[in-house]
Amino acid sequence: MKGSDRRPDPASSGDSAVLADAEADGEAHLTLDQAFDSGTLYALRAAVQAHAMEAGLPESRTDDLVIAVHELAANAVRHGAGAGRLRMWERDGAVHCQVDDGGSPAAGGDAGPAGNVAERWPFLPGHGLWLVRLVADQISVFSAPAGTRATVVFSSGKDPSGTAP
Repeated sequence: MKGSDRRPDPASSGDSAVLADAEADGEAHLTLDQAFDSGTLYALRAAVQAHAMEAGLPESRTDDLVIAVHELAANAVRHGAGAGRLRMWERDGAVHCQVDDGGSPAAGGDAGPAGNVAERWPFLPGHGLWLVRLVADQISVFSAPAGTRATVVFSSGKDPSGTAP
């Protein structure tokens, strides 16, 4: 994605390979690896906020990142297997967040435990990914029978070389 272009990047299953390669080259390190389900979304948002601030994102961009990750995680809970995993890392002056779900919902309908309060909230479907595309610098989504992987990238505004301008 370039400039103000807010279209998603082409879907790619290679995001894990990108993280593994960056870790091997010493260019990135995993800063957060956290499982989540419908009962732990609050804790996930708090952890993302803390790690984004530690990475040096401005407050407004930290809020955007928390919103984006929450929307992706909520989609994983609602439309995936009812739970997922977030991995967050820094690379090349940007914060990367990857949300994986565990695949399709269990037979019998939507994922998540019966009586989930979120199921009773009024909402209009289809706005979560739109919102993520609006606030993220980059987004990629890859779906397969084994599950869906969504990755967002937010520029930290820091010089990736570590040198002062």
